[in-house]
Formats: sequence, structure tokens, C-alpha cells
Amino acid sequence: MTRRPVRLLAAGAAMLLALAGCATSNPTAGSSPAAGSSAAAGTIKVGSANFPESEIIAEAYAQALEAKGVTVERHMQIGARDIYIAALKDGSVDLVPEYTGNLLQYLDPKTTAKTPEEVNAALAKASPQGFTTLTPAPAEDKDSYNVTKQFSDQNGITSLADLSKFQGQLKVGGNPELAQRPYGPKGLTDVYGVPAGKITFTAISDAGGPLTVKALKDGSVDMADIYSTTPAITDNGFVTLSDPKNMIMSQNVVPMISDKVASADVKKTLDSVSAALTTNDLLAMNARNQGSEKASPAKIAGDWLKEKKLV
Repeated sequence: MTRRPVRLLAAGAAMLLALAGCATSNPTAGSSPAAGSSAAAGTIKVGSANFPESEIIAEAYAQALEAKGVTVERHMQIGARDIYIAALKDGSVDLVPEYTGNLLQYLDPKTTAKTPEEVNAALAKASPQGFTTLTPAPAEDKDSYNVTKQFSDQNGITSLADLSKFQGQLKVGGNPELAQRPYGPKGLTDVYGVPAGKITFTAISDAGGPLTVKALKDGSVDMADIYSTTPAITDNGFVTLSDPKNMIMSQNVVPMISDKVASADVKKTLDSVSAALTTNDLLAMNARNQGSEKASPAKIAGDWLKEKKLV
């Protein structure tokens, strides 16, 4: 399954030229500074990808910096990775939240890194000149295999390693492309020893959304690939199976920042945010945004920073 921010959107030069002016979160703002310039001395331009979780994390960075007296200019919901990486390179933004594994694969498509340590080390080498990825957070948002609590309890399965002892036909559900991914059915066989003949794959085209959740709940599939910070996991009491052999590449949240604005104090502030951010935090944040409350990214981030005593 391709993670949300990896999807590449076609965009021409006009979009990039218009980026600074149209992406600002302040509807009363005038034209933004030209690429490579800054709105004011000491200003840090914070951007996000075009999905709510990225904006929530970007807001946490922005508000933590503001609490330290840094002037922040917001450019949220920029687009997919190719768009905001271009914006970083041309100076339209200085800082974006990223995910270690997907960023590494974007920068180095031939990477073989899997574990957090391998990914972090490779990412430090692959980062473009003039940019730094800081200390990753414990929080991850990545593909994860989930089962119902009933299935877990009845079969004694809490880990992907337990699947090799499952006696029946294992019905796996996920996006169509999962069938060809190294962490799809082939990975379950090669890495965890599940016989290929005992795996039945069902393609469900909603990226781990309501159709996938329904299929898991009603037993159409035994196991489903759902992004690890999807509120439906906790809402339905699903059991996310552990991955002790790191079949699925680590995807820790990490700030990517221009060296031009990465002072020691700025890095310390951002690292303090990352150190406090967990996967359960992301689950709760996404639930507030996507559920009945429909809380804004700015509100969610501000409440979380206060809860963690970071502001």
C-alpha cells in the first residue's frame, strides 16, 4: 500500500510559483516572499503535506517555535512529497514534517534499510545538501496488519510471526497494489513462513478505509492492512500485529528543516516535540479531527502541546 503522502501529483511550474501566495493559512495575508527570501529576519516558514495528520504535526512544530519567540509563517496543505520537497529546495518553506522510511525511499529508491536504526542512518546520508532531518519521534504512521480481537484470542495471534502456526486459509485484505508489495503476501511467505498456498488475497480499493474495516469486522478477511494511526483501529478494538522482523519499513515522524534556519535553539525545540510524540498520540489526534468533534489541526496541536507541557 502506498502511503498517503507518497502519492505523486503532477504539478507545473505555475503551481510552484503560486505556492507561497496560495498556501498560507492566513486568508488576509498578501503576497508571500519570493522563493529563497524570508518574510522577516528570523522567520521560519512551516509547511505540511496535503492531509490532516501532516498539518497537525506541522502545527505542533509551529506553535512550539512560536512559544519560544520564533516568528512562524504557515504554508499548510501544500501537496504531495514532490511538491513540498521542491518548495523546500526553492526556499518557499523551511520546515516540513516527514516520515523516515517514505522520505528515504523517495531520496534513495534502491535503499535496503528496514529497521529504524538502518533507516535513520541511511536518511542522514541521503538528505539533500543544505537540509537536515532531526531526531525522529517514537510516533509512526505506516502500513500495519490488523485482526479482530476475537481472531487474535481464538488463534493466539498477536504477531506476524504467529501466523505460520495458523491452520486455516488466511484471508488477507488490502489495497490492490499490496499484492505486489514486498510486505504483502509474498513477504508473509518469505519473511514469516506462511505457506503461499494458504494465503488468499482480497483487493479492497479504499486505502484501509471504511470498506476495509467492514471486511475485517464481518469476517470477509481475517487480516487487513490499515495505516497504523487510523482511528478505526482503536474504535473497533482491532489488534495490530507486531512485526518483529521489520518486514514493513519504519516510518517515524521526523522534521526536515533547512540548515539556514536550523539554529541550536530551533533544533532543541523541534526535538522536544518529536520526543514527546507517540503513535497513540497520532491516533487520538486523528480521531479528534476525523470524528464528530472535527477539531482543527491548530486546536488539536495546541491542546497536545499544553498536555505535554511543551508550551
